[in-house]
Order: sequence, then structure tokens, then C-alpha cells
Amino acid sequence: MGIKNVTSGEEYLGDHFPGFPIMPGVMMLETLAQGGRLLVGGRDSACAIPLSISQVKQVKYGSMVKPGQSLRIEVTLKKTEQVGEGRCYEFIGVGYVGDQVAVKGRFSLSTI
Repeated sequence: MGIKNVTSGEEYLGDHFPGFPIMPGVMMLETLAQGGRLLVGGRDSACAIPLSISQVKQVKYGSMVKPGQSLRIEVTLKKTEQVGEGRCYEFIGVGYVGDQVAVKGRFSLSTI
């Protein structure tokens, strides 16, 4: 469903970790969340729908993502519910480097 190409020029790699740069777990989770935003809002309207991560469950990390590698994500919408005047979307996401799982878990995005 989506691909995040990790390049050596990404600012956060300078600190994570010096001499052994890898994509931080929180950035892997953010990549899954961006996939969820696209799934809910579509390519043209994803930025128009204000969503934030409201819940994260059962996140597990496997292989590392290094500069020059790609994180391929698959995100599935499992549930949508009305919450007050807003909406909450629940997803399952998996990110792969090659055929190895780098991140997987459940998360929710809610309207702000």
C-alpha cells in the first residue's frame, strides 16, 4: 500500500544512532499512521482531514530499517466509530523490509 524510502540525509538519523543509523521505532509507527490517513482520506484529501494518533496497541518491532532500505507498509482499516462529534478509525498495520517484518501493530486515528 505504501513505501517509505529511508535515505542517509534524513535529519533524525544523525542522532539515532551515531555511527549506526537506523530508523527509530516511532518513525516506523508514523509511517503506518500516514498510510492510515491516506486510506481514510484518499490521496487528495488526506491532509484536509485532521487526524491524530489516539491509541497504539500491541506494537512489535522486528528487523531494523537502515539508510538505503525501504519500509513497505500494508494498513487495513478494521473499524470506524462515531465518537462525540468526531470519528475514530482503528487499523492494523505491518511494515516490511524485504520479506522481514520491521513493525506491526494496531493503532487508532481520531479526528481532532
